[in-house]
Amino acid sequence: MAGIPPGFAYIATQLPRLVRVLALAYASTRVWELVFGKPAPHWLRVSAYLLPVPLALTCNVLYTCLRDKREAARRGAVLAPRLKSRWPGGFDTLLSVVRGFRNGHIGSPFDQYCQEYGPIVNIRIMFGDRIFTTEPEHIKAILATQFNSFEKGPVLWDQLNALLGTGVFNSDGMFHRSMTRPFFSKDRISHFDIFEKHVDDALNQAKARLRDGYPVDFQDMVGRFTLDSATDFLFGKSVDSLSAGLVYPKTSLPGQNKGYVNHPSNVFARALSEAQSQAVFRSRFDTVWRLTEFWSDRIQKHMEVCHGFIDPILKDALEMKRSMKEGEQSTGQVSPEGKRFLEDTLLGHLVNCTEDRAVIRDEIVNILIAARDTTASTLTFLVYMLSEHPNVLRRLRAEVLSSVGDSRRPTYDDVREMKYMRAVINETLRLYASVPLNVRTSTEAVVLPGVNGGPPVYIPPNTQVPFSVFLMQRRKDLWGPDADIFDPDRFVDERLKYLTSNPYIFLPFNAGPRTCLGQQFAYNEMSFFLVRLLQTFSSIALAEDLQTRPSECRKGMGRNAQEKVIIKHRLTLYVDGGLWVQMGEAGNANDV
Repeated sequence: MAGIPPGFAYIATQLPRLVRVLALAYASTRVWELVFGKPAPHWLRVSAYLLPVPLALTCNVLYTCLRDKREAARRGAVLAPRLKSRWPGGFDTLLSVVRGFRNGHIGSPFDQYCQEYGPIVNIRIMFGDRIFTTEPEHIKAILATQFNSFEKGPVLWDQLNALLGTGVFNSDGMFHRSMTRPFFSKDRISHFDIFEKHVDDALNQAKARLRDGYPVDFQDMVGRFTLDSATDFLFGKSVDSLSAGLVYPKTSLPGQNKGYVNHPSNVFARALSEAQSQAVFRSRFDTVWRLTEFWSDRIQKHMEVCHGFIDPILKDALEMKRSMKEGEQSTGQVSPEGKRFLEDTLLGHLVNCTEDRAVIRDEIVNILIAARDTTASTLTFLVYMLSEHPNVLRRLRAEVLSSVGDSRRPTYDDVREMKYMRAVINETLRLYASVPLNVRTSTEAVVLPGVNGGPPVYIPPNTQVPFSVFLMQRRKDLWGPDADIFDPDRFVDERLKYLTSNPYIFLPFNAGPRTCLGQQFAYNEMSFFLVRLLQTFSSIALAEDLQTRPSECRKGMGRNAQEKVIIKHRLTLYVDGGLWVQMGEAGNANDV
């Protein structure tokens, strides 16, 4: 239904059901008239037209409930406890979820539901079950041991199609992963040339900005670094978002420069972020999201901007492949430049696999989001934690200086040997999982394992099962009583027993057949950036005059009440309003 407003498209799909009900009501009144020789009473005609839909819905709900109880009992299982709702269909729950997304702390209101009902709870919305879980054994079953019983599902695909298309993160099966997996090999991810070029640019700009007396929005800076690195890695050339310069505080005179806002790289990055925000908001409304975007698809307008940037690059890549093929046929030789492009960039690798423009473009968007946003999110929250824990910063910087000195470029082996740096990265990923929420749909009846002596839990077919590693990785019964505290030593001292005894309590890169292909690439990129950052700066502090958090935001549970920044999420976590910091330049190699 391309070109038709989403609201009308949704109504069109529902019309056949409504027409059948109205036709049945009309036929019933005609039969009454034929049998009794007079029109049906007014009250009966009104009832015939108004009552069938709610009656059918009520009967369907009751039947489904009884059927699921019977199927669960037959398997020796139980149903997940159901969240109590005051309104029919869980509409009050829907409003609570939407308010939590817009105004609440991260994880709201799901953390409250889990505190009241336990790690698994049936959150019924729009008359449909959503079996939400933070239980490691359940997530293990979904991602690994019962992988074939779950899929992304048609509802999620429909919600994310405008953003992700047929890309790897919106598709089931292994076709898309098989295309990209060969490119993520050790010899490629260990090359730091791309990182060095862009990190040096970012840090030089940060030094200049700080010397001018302005704080730096670290989130903006690292987002530009990861965007430039990602596009260099994917396309063989960068979008050069750092060339636009770092953002100024909005209250400053330079911060009101409209030309900066309209810089092409800023327009592209902003469109990609806005598309993700809308996709996550859309996911709250299940299949009726089109009614909230009645007249226009709010993702599509942003993706047109992104595609306008990607399509010319894709066109050039396909033309290069054709010209190389023609050249090889005519001369028997392949140009070195073309060969390097096809071998050393993901776009070249994809062009070698297929010439389907839609498939390649969707794949590029998917990998670009993963390569830019997840890494930028982790580095942002890691620096936020370093600003709050100067003792961790000093110890981490000491490890950097003792390993590579104050200027030498780190190697792959250097990064691998920095144990405390890996612990700091992992602790950040534990507290601030870059992808806080995920979802699968059961393709068949599933029994999730019981936990702590409890009965197994029955999941009916075609049921959405959202799960949150963000909340799971903060559970005190899994990580100990200090789970809310940022402490990298938990990944190196005796507390590591919590993780070694149950690896599925820590899943920053997913698990099972869909484990993140770029996991090692991400660790290398983050480590390289941190080495260069700590070679350049010796202190980091929040610019608290700009980094304000309203008092009403401090009403969250656990760690949420301690945060000094407002944390929100698109597909990935981010700091609302940016992470503004002051950083002190390193004086010499002994400045720790």
